[in-house]
Amino acid sequence: MDLGSVIIAVAGVAGTLGGTFLTQRASERARRREIALLRDQEEGRENLLLRRTCYVEFNRAARQFTTALNKHLHVMRERAVEESDVEALEQAKADHRDRHSEAQMIAPDAVLARMSRVNRALSGVYGQVKRLERGAPEPGETTATAARDQAEIWNLLQAMRAAMRHDLGVTPEAPRPVETPEPIAAPARIPAAEPIAAAEPDGRPERRP
Repeated sequence: MDLGSVIIAVAGVAGTLGGTFLTQRASERARRREIALLRDQEEGRENLLLRRTCYVEFNRAARQFTTALNKHLHVMRERAVEESDVEALEQAKADHRDRHSEAQMIAPDAVLARMSRVNRALSGVYGQVKRLERGAPEPGETTATAARDQAEIWNLLQAMRAAMRHDLGVTPEAPRPVETPEPIAAPARIPAAEPIAAAEPDGRPERRP
């Protein structure tokens, strides 16, 4: 076998081995991409399930705390507050606090902002209730104002649930904030035109005495 034939044979073997190696490398890269994609999908499903559980628990706890505040206000208007009444309110407050602490580590910013508004509103009404219960309300605080503020929390809960449902993919669009329209300015008053003097027969304005 001459040298040229040897070189051609070696080149052919090298090409075959190189092609096999490149094919294997490409196949390995494809498998790695597929494994990474499957891992990302699994992590996405786990994260979605974690957020759904968090939202369900927070919504439940916030509603129960809101209801407990309403019940406590009814008790304060109808009879003396007993220890069992205080314990029920404190338990609802503690459960809500725990769920809020968990949500702060899980919920995205848009949903967490809605949760924080609910939390602030609940804390504000709770403060009013406890001050009224002690007989040391701040100026203007009554059971009526506390009940009014407690009733307004339901609107915040509704907006919060809408944000949660959007994040979970239940609803296609995020809730839009309600904007208060600017008052329409009254049109400027146009001064009345001065009367035009009647003309005399010769075309000159009529002389007034």
